[in-house]
Amino acid sequence: MARDMGPVLKKCRSLGLDPVYIGVDKKSNRKALNAGKKVSEYGMQLKEKQKAKFIYGVLEKPFRNNFEKAKKLKYGTTGENMIIRLELRLDNVMFRLGYARTRQEARQIVDHKHVLVNGKCVNIPSYIVKAGDTIEIKEKYKSAQRYKDILEVTEGRLVPAWLEANHENLSGSVVSVPTRDQIDVPVNEVLIVELYSK
Repeated sequence: MARDMGPVLKKCRSLGLDPVYIGVDKKSNRKALNAGKKVSEYGMQLKEKQKAKFIYGVLEKPFRNNFEKAKKLKYGTTGENMIIRLELRLDNVMFRLGYARTRQEARQIVDHKHVLVNGKCVNIPSYIVKAGDTIEIKEKYKSAQRYKDILEVTEGRLVPAWLEANHENLSGSVVSVPTRDQIDVPVNEVLIVELYSK
């Protein structure tokens, strides 16, 4: 499985991104090397795409597929639909519910078959959840030390309004499909749409 194993803070610096958005609470005091340089229109569009891919941990091909599917939807704008689809990925929902410190860890938890969606085991991180779906950690893993440690770290994290979490039971549900206003990722999706529309 292809993964980006590069230094996280370095990548955040180059993209001008706060590490908090990917679940890392470290700070970097260094300045990005390209800070202050004039960026072309294409450069800005590319940066926004790289930012979205990095935040959600998605590679180029699935990201492109996601864009194509968002384009076919009859409601909303393509850019907003694309971000909403990324937000509804199972690994992202696990991260948002506070059952993983980072999206990468959420991806691993899903991969290792720890997660049930509506009572069925799902081990596909890119699985798109729907409104009304219930998500929970399998019974046999609920008492694992790993989840106690995770909850300790993610305790102060706000669960978005479109999700409902029950930390006692390590479960949650999708109350509704999020709107773009409810998604706090600092990505200008319009630029990504422009980039792909060339």
